[in-house]
Amino acid sequence: MTTNEQTLTGERADILDFLAKHRYFLRHTAEGLTDEQANTRSTVSALTIGGLVKHVAAIEKHWADFARDGGAEGVPEAVEFTPEVIASWENQFRLTETETLAGVLAEYEKVAAETDELVRTLDLNASYELPSAPWQPPGVFWTVRRVFLHIVAETAQHAGHADIIRESIDGQKTMG
Repeated sequence: MTTNEQTLTGERADILDFLAKHRYFLRHTAEGLTDEQANTRSTVSALTIGGLVKHVAAIEKHWADFARDGGAEGVPEAVEFTPEVIASWENQFRLTETETLAGVLAEYEKVAAETDELVRTLDLNASYELPSAPWQPPGVFWTVRRVFLHIVAETAQHAGHADIIRESIDGQKTMG
């Protein structure tokens, strides 16, 4: 634990604690799995544990970049749903032939460390407009605080998904 973490109190400490707790649950579901098991669809869902770790890392990076850069990304372009686009979307939720569980976990650790530093340093009250999208009307603003809370919620939700998938693979439960 660094000196900064030892002296950090209040809201920032709470956010970091929540992030650490739910990241632990997600990582715990992957412990001891082979790449094949981590890429197993053990429920009717297309989700896999390796894919969930990969997805959560990508989503966390996206939102942390939004918080750091002031929402500077542009409006999403209209997408034609070609087979390639659909395959690319689906690959966000599974390990591809060139990916390993160890690799996506390492990337997740890197993303988490970068996000944690932003939690420690960014103005939590700064507010940025969300990009307009089919699911998001224009003129909606989120504070940096809300962005970090969204990352916590996203991580917790997917840790629960991963727990169900893992229990279906070999009976291991994160809690209970």
